[in-house]
Amino acid sequence: MYRGVPAVERQAARREQLLDAAYDLLGSGGWHATTVRAVCRRAGLTPRYFYESFPDLDALLIAVFDDVVSDVMQVVLEAVREAPDDAHAKARAAIGGFVRHVTRDPRRARIVFSEALGSEALAHRRSETLHLFAEMIAQQGRAFYGLGGNDHLADTTAYMLAGGLAELLLAWHDGTIDSTLEQLIDDCTELFVATGEAAVAMAER
Repeated sequence: MYRGVPAVERQAARREQLLDAAYDLLGSGGWHATTVRAVCRRAGLTPRYFYESFPDLDALLIAVFDDVVSDVMQVVLEAVREAPDDAHAKARAAIGGFVRHVTRDPRRARIVFSEALGSEALAHRRSETLHLFAEMIAQQGRAFYGLGGNDHLADTTAYMLAGGLAELLLAWHDGTIDSTLEQLIDDCTELFVATGEAAVAMAER
């Protein structure tokens, strides 16, 4: 214990300092600028404390990305829970919650849309995260439409929607898609619902 603070709490506080510093660097300067030395300098810590919390730089980058994704998933799930029991309302709540939360902080948007494609470790984590979002979409779809747990169309549709939305948002973020934020949410909502209902109709046939 040092000055009344247990060692485990001091280590946790240092870890948060490193995460905050890496978030700022990754979201503003990119992964090329996010080195161990730069993170330690921004956090006001020595490399010894870096390796106390993370085995290497990739582990830190993944931890930052995971924190962002965890926050986004909580926002999306909460928005879906609070939305009326209507396909359009549920889809709009999920998509709107995701897009608005990610774009509210330019650093967050850069980490999710751009930097996750630059680093090999982050690209791999992005792929894993797409799987998680696809599984979440499939679960929500089965619950809403009353589909059986073994319906393969739910998984097929969910992966198509998750992957398509990810690429669409990337194109919108870099300016390839010329839409306002609200237009983007409206269009994605209509496409999500239309695709989901088409999949349900196929399953019923």
